[in-house]
Amino acid sequence: MQKLSELSQKNVINIDDGGSIGKITDIVLDETTGRINSLIIAGRMRAFGLLGRQAEVVIPWDMISRVGNDVILVRLGAIQGKKSII
Repeated sequence: MQKLSELSQKNVINIDDGGSIGKITDIVLDETTGRINSLIIAGRMRAFGLLGRQAEVVIPWDMISRVGNDVILVRLGAIQGKKSII
């Protein structure tokens, strides 16, 4: 079992294209079971932050392939513009 603080330090990697998605900024929990429903990764900054951020990426728990010591591997296919998955 891992703590949320430990999960938030891991980089999330898309297995399908090898790209880094980012780090976890929040999680969505099922209130009745206490299980994680999805991970939320903040959108990347556009134009050094002058134009705001891209949309956040929401990754459902069933798309997570492996939680390793240093990274979390997910299978998302090629993400076009890092849009929300849900």
